[in-house]
Amino acid sequence: MSTDGTFTYNGGKVDPGERQNLRYGISETYLGDPVRIPVTIINGEREGPTVFLSAAAHGDELNGIEVVREVAHEWDLSDLAGTLVCLPVLNVPAFLAQQRYLPIYDRDLNRSFPGHEDSTSAKRMAARIFDNFVAPCDFGLDFHTSTRGRTNMLHVRADMSDDDVARLARSFGTNVIIDSEGSDGVLRTEATRVGIPTVTIEMGEAHRFQRGLIDDALAGVKSVFAEYELREAGSVRWPGWRTVIDSASEKTWIRADAGGIVDMHYERGSLVHEGERICTLTDPFKSDNIAVEAPFTGLLVGVLENPVVYPGNPLCHLVELDEDVRRVVEREQSAGSR
Repeated sequence: MSTDGTFTYNGGKVDPGERQNLRYGISETYLGDPVRIPVTIINGEREGPTVFLSAAAHGDELNGIEVVREVAHEWDLSDLAGTLVCLPVLNVPAFLAQQRYLPIYDRDLNRSFPGHEDSTSAKRMAARIFDNFVAPCDFGLDFHTSTRGRTNMLHVRADMSDDDVARLARSFGTNVIIDSEGSDGVLRTEATRVGIPTVTIEMGEAHRFQRGLIDDALAGVKSVFAEYELREAGSVRWPGWRTVIDSASEKTWIRADAGGIVDMHYERGSLVHEGERICTLTDPFKSDNIAVEAPFTGLLVGVLENPVVYPGNPLCHLVELDEDVRRVVEREQSAGSR
């Protein structure tokens, strides 16, 4: 951002009180045609932070696209204090192919940040996105879903050892925060390293819009806007209970020890108790049933959706809850089942 509040990028600018929709070139196809990502920049008349909202770094992760689009094009942002940079589809080549990774050598765009102009195609794309639309920001929200065949409950992933990141993570208002620094090359990790606190929001499954999760995520964005006073109205939401899963917490991906067809007995977000059967593995004749039991009492943050597995495939992501939170969740789920 310039000192007069103008948002600048390589090739253009957006003055205070202006909105701009653009398709920004980040690469070229085999035919030399431009590869462009859609970008909407809303620069408020009032001073405030510069924030990016991004989605579809993996091309088949669609829920976040609708979150970013609705904020940019359906919300009344006439009272916006600051600047909003909306990046609904980061990975356009993968989005067009409806696959997770870049079709070019199957590279992961979300392991390529902050990028490099003289490196691989993925890192060149990442550099143009990062330098123009992430680096000028004060903080960011990056929306994801689970990979194909699995689904996640809405939760935040954040480096809670960073006070600025922790503030952002808590203000989004989810029940679950998974505390981790993140891998090298991941957008939230690399943005945070250069002083732009960023969190990942995980929600649902690939290849679809899930309206309930989208609405919950939009409520989270409103809560963040209230925390940082980007809008005049609104309040920071409290989700009713919260658990932060850190390195001291018990957590595991439960994996199949045999191939077969999976009968999942719980949905994402369910509380399961130690020894309870989470799912059953069977063969095509239903003559061989293998029970998969919870090794400890916890919350199913993620579960399998595609009901077929090879040995070693993940079945569910189970995280520990402390006793006070567990009692609240038990009461909540008991009331919901009536």
